[in-house]
Amino acid sequence: MNIAIITGSGGLIGGETVNFLCQHGFKVLGIDNNSRKFFFGKDGDVLKNINKLKKNINYKHFFYDIRDEKKIANIFKKYSRNIKLIVHCAAQPSHDWAKKNPKIDYQINCTSTINLLELFRKFCPKSVFIYTSTNKVYGDNPNKLPLVEKKTRFVCSDRIKYSKYGINETMSLDNTTHSLFGCSKLAADIYCQEYGRYFDLKIGVFRGGCLTGPGHAGAELHGFLSYLVKCQLSGKKYNIFGYKGKQVRDNIHSSDLIKAFWMFYKKPLKGEVFNIGGGIDSNISIIEASQKIFEITGKKLKFKIKRKARKGDHIWWISDTRKFKKYYPKWKIKIKINDILKDIIQSQAKN
Repeated sequence: MNIAIITGSGGLIGGETVNFLCQHGFKVLGIDNNSRKFFFGKDGDVLKNINKLKKNINYKHFFYDIRDEKKIANIFKKYSRNIKLIVHCAAQPSHDWAKKNPKIDYQINCTSTINLLELFRKFCPKSVFIYTSTNKVYGDNPNKLPLVEKKTRFVCSDRIKYSKYGINETMSLDNTTHSLFGCSKLAADIYCQEYGRYFDLKIGVFRGGCLTGPGHAGAELHGFLSYLVKCQLSGKKYNIFGYKGKQVRDNIHSSDLIKAFWMFYKKPLKGEVFNIGGGIDSNISIIEASQKIFEITGKKLKFKIKRKARKGDHIWWISDTRKFKKYYPKWKIKIKINDILKDIIQSQAKN
């Protein structure tokens, strides 16, 4: 049986990947110690997700800290060349949290990634490695674009190339404020690229916009749409940090992202980087999202706008996904923002 290793298997993307691969005949080994609860408290707790995954006959869970090199190495040693795919989703995912403890952030996001790459190179070099990176590797360079404020959102001036399709992989990574989280993810991102090119390994780096879906345990410091829905349904006050709530994010449903992973697995490249997100098909501002949630549920958002924005946060981000589509022309966004919101609302209302 083909083996897949999924780190961060209890999270949104990890869990979706587990279910997809189990349905496609893989024996899946998941690594997740519910560190999201440590980062974000009960809002980030994914133990329920983990317990649900463990009911799958083709899934085996390891409640390991991704930083425990010895324990992770034992998994690779045991399954060795039967491992066909590694999807690395485990991370400290918040730039707000990273400033509290930069060392832990770096150990989880970068050092652990290097350890995984070495185990991959040593025990199963013919397999495929997928790394979930982030658009935060570009720092706040997107904020230096000529942006125009409209009634409900910021838009990019049509005088520049990014306005029509979004931001592509040529945007500079330099001379910018990344946030400490952005720095640790960028370091791991570049290591993945280098291992692919230098060691001739099949590695894909996916720089995600907002990754979302019904399985997301959204918290104030991470998980924009999920947490917004949670606050609006429960009546909890939502804090908007800067930009009057007009900041724009593209949102990709977890199932659309996993299909992109699958296409890469079937036809892998070596150290290639892709901006991946909802792109021009699926993007929204905070106040637009709140209005749509109100239209669906009849519940208004209680919010407070704080003048100070999060350091390094983006005002306008839309991923240009044309590079990925060039290599994988059959891939497209199937679940757009209205259906994403309905999916999240239905899931949270049920819970």
